[in-house]
Amino acid sequence: MAILNVTPDSFSDGGLLFKSSKIDEALVSRRVEELVADGAEIIDIGGESTRPGAASVSVQEELDRVIPVVECIANNCDVAISVDTSSPQVMTAAAASGAHLINDVRALTRGGALSAAAQTGLPVCLMHMQGTPETMQDSPGYSNVVTDVSDFLQQRVVSCLDAGISSSKIWLDPGFGFGKTLEHNLALLRHLPELVSLGFPVLVGFSRKSMIGKLLGRELPERLPGSLALALMALERGAKILRVHDISETRDVIDTFMAVKIASNQQ
Repeated sequence: MAILNVTPDSFSDGGLLFKSSKIDEALVSRRVEELVADGAEIIDIGGESTRPGAASVSVQEELDRVIPVVECIANNCDVAISVDTSSPQVMTAAAASGAHLINDVRALTRGGALSAAAQTGLPVCLMHMQGTPETMQDSPGYSNVVTDVSDFLQQRVVSCLDAGISSSKIWLDPGFGFGKTLEHNLALLRHLPELVSLGFPVLVGFSRKSMIGKLLGRELPERLPGSLALALMALERGAKILRVHDISETRDVIDTFMAVKIASNQQ
């Protein structure tokens, strides 16, 4: 899953697809073509930054950012489109414009989101986040991070099933870096098989995150090796989808991992 932020303020790539404060659709098309050529299978479009401390945006502003990009990709590229949103209006409009997946960092807890997602008929990815992007890194705490995250995700699964969303259309994301300390993140990765055992595809996102900076003392431009190491460990522990910025390099990790796995199964 390739990250395509159509925002001016996302922590790593904010502003890259803007020109004179507007989305540059030609640039978007070229960028998506590059991502697909590098091995992306899903393009995840985000119109609201969820970096720590990020301010919220209006629904109309998010629609204005996201929907033209969804339409552009749907009309010009053969790739699955995910929309990273918590807004029911954006979910509905994105589905009508050609999106294939709803990826919600708030796990469909915003008012109207669960109903809207169910009505679209699209698969959904439910992520755990403690607090909000504005406050999530203000001293996050858990009695047991693995149990607490697992319990939350299972509760959200039940809500989705009750709303009519098929179990075959549910993905889970433990939310690395969202209301979690470095120690919390490392514990979640170590115990990722426990989340995998819930029976739903698990998506993970470590790419360039501050946990790598804290662990290795690396700034954003220097976090690729750490991102790839965490991606490989997630694959080994059962993750099915990697949400990343660096597609070509991560594709090499995936292909190498799969080659070894296939060879091992043939013995």
